[in-house]
Amino acid sequence: MVLGKRDSRLTSCQSLACGALAGLLSRSLTCPLDVVKVLSQVGTFHSKRGFLRTFRIVLEAEGLRALWKGNGVACVRLFPYSTVQLSAYNRFVSFFMDDFGHISHWSAIVAGSLAGIVAAVLTYPAELIETRLIVQNSAAPTYRGIIHTFLTIYTKEGFLALYRGASLTVLGSVPFSAGSFLVYINLDKLWNKPNVKLTTLQNFGNGCLAAGVAQTLSFPFETVKRKMQAQSPLLPHYGGVDVHFTGVVDCFKQIVKTKGVLSLWNGLTANLVKIVPYYGLMFSTFEFCKRVCLYKNGYIVSPLSYRLSPGVDQSLGAEELWELRRLIREKSFKTNQSTLGTKWWG
Repeated sequence: MVLGKRDSRLTSCQSLACGALAGLLSRSLTCPLDVVKVLSQVGTFHSKRGFLRTFRIVLEAEGLRALWKGNGVACVRLFPYSTVQLSAYNRFVSFFMDDFGHISHWSAIVAGSLAGIVAAVLTYPAELIETRLIVQNSAAPTYRGIIHTFLTIYTKEGFLALYRGASLTVLGSVPFSAGSFLVYINLDKLWNKPNVKLTTLQNFGNGCLAAGVAQTLSFPFETVKRKMQAQSPLLPHYGGVDVHFTGVVDCFKQIVKTKGVLSLWNGLTANLVKIVPYYGLMFSTFEFCKRVCLYKNGYIVSPLSYRLSPGVDQSLGAEELWELRRLIREKSFKTNQSTLGTKWWG
């Protein structure tokens, strides 16, 4: 879900900081659902008794902190991922724009998907490290932190092991983009009005619905990817993966053959349950951080409300407003000096 078009009243650094804080908070608070999802996808012993029992088994076997396994590297990954994604998205949007600066909805979704692929591939080792930290037993760990995990995989399994399953990121983007597009082209019919006239709550609902459909359609690719990421001779029971395979295609075959087609969607419940709180936290945190920045920049009277500052042109960018205020201060200072000089000599 995209938080929306960048507000020109915020600087680029402020927009990035708001997005980073929103991402860190939403990711950290919903991390237990991510841990359960990954364990279910990989097929470890924790997940054999269903969604809710997985939480209990993890708590009993490894303690409360185990529900936040891999959160550190996931948070570290957010900044480079978001930066690369935003930069790539702007490039792809410029490429798809027509001579009048317009871009179709489908082209915008494709641009977003391509940007996501670029960011995911470039930061893929961090995602693989996250999976390894989640599937290992934190009570008797094989890996001791992010750096140790990276060095261990690199030295004992080779550089290419850090990109095991990366091709599934590209393959999974196809159903993901198709799902997003199918939802968005039918949302006008759902609300009986065009997207440009939707309220904030309706836009939030649209984003959650699109994310749910798109992630459901692409989920089998992520399941196979997680199994490939987790499989390692360095971990007990090869990472706890519930099938044995030799590659991407063989992994699909073995899952369907031994576990059934529906097992490709193991962990989907945790993923769907996560959508609303994750995007809700992200959206609300981003909006609050944005208000703080707007207050600091002088556009609103308080970060606790959205009441606009009187006499401030809201169409001016942050740098433009700062420059205008500087010029006004200088002019006011010179006027005061002139007035004082006249009084002195008079």
